[in-house]
Amino acid sequence: MSEIQNPGQKPEARTIELTVNGVSRRGKAEPRMLLADFLREELDLTGTHVGCEHGVCGACTIICDGTAVRSCLMFAVQAAGAELATVEGLADGGTLHPLQQLFSEHRALQCGFCTPGMLMIAIDLVANNESLTEDDIRIGMSAALCRCTGYDGIIKAVAAYAEQIHGKSAHGMGADV
Repeated sequence: MSEIQNPGQKPEARTIELTVNGVSRRGKAEPRMLLADFLREELDLTGTHVGCEHGVCGACTIICDGTAVRSCLMFAVQAAGAELATVEGLADGGTLHPLQQLFSEHRALQCGFCTPGMLMIAIDLVANNESLTEDDIRIGMSAALCRCTGYDGIIKAVAAYAEQIHGKSAHGMGADV
């Protein structure tokens, strides 16, 4: 017969080993700890923001094994052994990642709360789509909610990034991108 856990007792924490931004990391997590909380509380990577906690807003988006995921919908134990990329891994010291620079140039941010998730969604979108139209970018970026901007700068920044990466202008974006 299996042992019944005391309702007031916390589940036993497990050691989680994974790679974050190219660095092997480890920390402890209870089986029910969300990956977003693990990154923020155990690994002190606070760039991943927690907004809605329901997977709707996209602020907590990271890249796990090459795919954008909502870290508020994933348990830390599910990421054991995975390779993660977070917003902290984008800049190289004092040099911004090209997409971060384009967000600045195109005024694609205001308060900045959604920006980490926006950046990670955009990187995934561009990495997995060689040919993007303006509509493709709008649909892809709709995975993140921003309450401060009108998305125009965000769309232009992502289109310019796609052009840098793939050498093609996003169809329908005009010459100003």
